[in-house]
Formats: sequence, structure tokens, C-alpha cells
Amino acid sequence: MDTPASRACGIHAARLNLADYAVNFGDAHPPLTRAQALIEAERCYYCHDAPCATACPTGIDIPSFIHRIAQDNNRGAARAILEANPLGGMCARVCPTEVLCEQACVRNTNEDKPVEIGSLQRYATDAFFAQPGAPLFQRAAATGKRVAVVGAGPAGLACAHGLAVRGHDVVLFEARPKLGGLNEYGLASYKTTNNFAQKEVEWLLSIGGIEVRTGQQLGRDITLDSLLGAYDAVFLGLGLQGVNALGVAEPTASGLRNAVDFIAELRQSTDLSTLPVGRRVVVIGGGMTAVDAAVQSRKLGAEEVTIVYRRGAEAMSASAVEQQWAQTNGVTIRHWAAPKEVLSENGAVKGVRFAATALSGGKLVETGETFTLDADMVLKAIGQTFVAEPVGKSIALEGGRIATDAEGQTSLARVWAGGDCRVGGRDLTVEAVEHGKVAAVSIHAALMA
Repeated sequence: MDTPASRACGIHAARLNLADYAVNFGDAHPPLTRAQALIEAERCYYCHDAPCATACPTGIDIPSFIHRIAQDNNRGAARAILEANPLGGMCARVCPTEVLCEQACVRNTNEDKPVEIGSLQRYATDAFFAQPGAPLFQRAAATGKRVAVVGAGPAGLACAHGLAVRGHDVVLFEARPKLGGLNEYGLASYKTTNNFAQKEVEWLLSIGGIEVRTGQQLGRDITLDSLLGAYDAVFLGLGLQGVNALGVAEPTASGLRNAVDFIAELRQSTDLSTLPVGRRVVVIGGGMTAVDAAVQSRKLGAEEVTIVYRRGAEAMSASAVEQQWAQTNGVTIRHWAAPKEVLSENGAVKGVRFAATALSGGKLVETGETFTLDADMVLKAIGQTFVAEPVGKSIALEGGRIATDAEGQTSLARVWAGGDCRVGGRDLTVEAVEHGKVAAVSIHAALMA
């Protein structure tokens, strides 16, 4: 928030000309033109048992959809994508294809550049959403069964869609005003422009049979027991609501924020020129959230932005492409340093003192050296945690998240879970979609047994 205290410590809105905001937060990677898409599609070998399809968490038949693009059949390409991944349009924008399907592309064996699978997936889905025509999918006959889906992020949306297609009635409960979860609130604005997240949600809901109830939070407005009493099955796609602490004292000072809140505020803003940002920004963490927060700070007009991570570049959960993107946009990345103290003065952040780190005997240790980075804004991006209290003690946890079998079924009868709240996985949008898909199949089988 832009307050007198924040302005006094160097945090300001309107650091740029209005025209600069439009440029800075425009589409980071413009879509392929028709000519580019056709040329790129022709580069595909259309492999049998293609390794790229195996590498896709949702199992999209990649050679099939690319071949349809080459035939100028964009609707058919979109069908092949959306049958496997109902959020295929967003995943094309944010999925780390460079370490999934594109890394598995056989073109990597023969030349340096794989087929641009993510860009082609976006091309096909964008073409479909621009002119959807007749519905791609039809609901099966009504089963009379009702399922509650709690959480409208990628996992919940995919599960709701899979259940609705099979003829079940779904009530989708979401704590926030909008559906989409991470896709709506947790991604950099330049990754998903023109309100695409909501356009995709509208298409997904158009299958019918899905009732939406926003402003409904588990543990506050609804309980698991009440849902089990009113519905035949429950799917939990709760995401991660807690934010990890720095592990050092965190003063009550303006300029110290959670990176996820900073990103959510950006995504929901209708006028980016009103958003305050520091002149010097330090982001602590090494994942996609850290990169998104850092790059957007620069794009809002911060003069110096530094990501500080406790280990080396290879250990960062942000991909090498994302790290390079940050550096290309003027972000400095400093490795091998851990926060020791957040410095503040007169109620405002003024810097962070770090300890240099190193590996010793396989363990991360401090070397004894320290340094200080001046900052008037410090963004915490060191991971999130699952808040288990709303679920109660009736569901088994493992490692702080909900334990499930391979199909997403929890230890409690008639309850499934998926997405980031579920133990294991890589915290990817595409993997959350697969969790929702698989759970929908499992729930359907259980309800119809």
C-alpha cells in the first residue's frame, strides 16, 4: 500500500510514464503468427511413442496436435490438447516446457533447438478461444450424484470439469472472489495478459453442471463434515495458504512483504501506475515466485532489484530459462547467502544483512562472512506451506501435506485431494491439472460402483 510511511522510506507509485507500464506489462512472449506456427509444426518428426508426450504430466498427444496445426486444423489441435488438459491454454503460457516436453524432444539429439511445443500449444488454444464455435465437449447423462470441490485452482477446476463431463453435478467452493487460484492470483501479469485466466475459466464452466460459490472458505464458512453430509464425494484443491518465515526476526516495518501478496496485488490492479515499489528491492528466495516478484518490481520502476538465494544456481527451483529472464530484465541474482537480519529504522525497512553460505560435508553452513544489501522493500519468496487446520484431524498428512494414493484418495472415505496441498509432486500448474483429472476419474468410478 502507498502510505506516508512507505513514501518516507522510498517506496513510491508512478515511477514511470503511463506508456511504459503498458509496454512493460504487455505479453512477455508474443504468440506465433500463422506462418510461424506452420513452419514450426513442420519441424516435428511426429514420433511414434513420442518422448515429449511421455514427459507431459497430463499426457497430451503432442505429435497429434502439432500435426493438426500443420494441416491448418486448429480446432482439431485444440481438441487434442483440451481433452488431455482442460487448462491447456494457461499451461502453454506458464508451464516450464523447457524442462518437460521440449527437453524430451528428439530434435535435441540432432540439433540444438527442440520444437517449440509450448508456443504451438498456445497457438492452437488461442485460435480456438478466439472462435470457439460449437462446444468441444458434451455432458453425459445426469447421474444424480453431487460432488463438492473445494478450491478453484488448477486442480479443482480440472476435477470439476472432469466430473461435469461425466454427468455429475458439481458445486465449486472458492474462498476468493475469482476462480483460478494460482492462475489468477499467483502469476506475473506479463505471463497471462488480457484477462486470459478468466476467459479460460468461463470456457471450462460452459460445460454446464458446475455451480460456483465464491467467498466460501473451508473452516470458516463450510466444514468438511458438513460437505460429507450433503455431497456424495469431496475433492480438496486447497493450495498452499501459509508463507514460510525467514527464520530470523521480522520487524513490523513498511516495505517487508510476502512476495505472493505483492504478485496478487499486481494481478488484480486495473492501474499499475498506482502500485508502489521501492527504489531498491531485495527478493529472498529461488523459485518462480521470486523471479516473478523481482522482474515485476523492475517493470514497475525499481532501480535496483536483487534476488538472494542460499544455494547455487543449479539448486534454484526457478528454471534456468526463468533465471536468465530475470537477469535479462535487470535483476541481479546473488547465490550462497542466507538472511541474518532485516534492518529497519523509524518503522521502515532499510536493508538486509546476509551471511555467506557454503556446502560442507553435504550440509549448508555459514562461512562467517556477512554483507548487507540496502533496500526499502524486501519481498519474502521462500516457499509456502499447507494450512491443515481447516481439514481437521481426520485426514492423514505426510510431510505437512495431505497424504493420498496415486488416484488422489485420502485416508478419509469419500474425500480426494490434489494440487499443491497433496504430498509429493513439483508444485506445477500442469501437475495440479493432472491431479484433478485423475481424481475425477477415480471419484466417478467410486460413485458408479
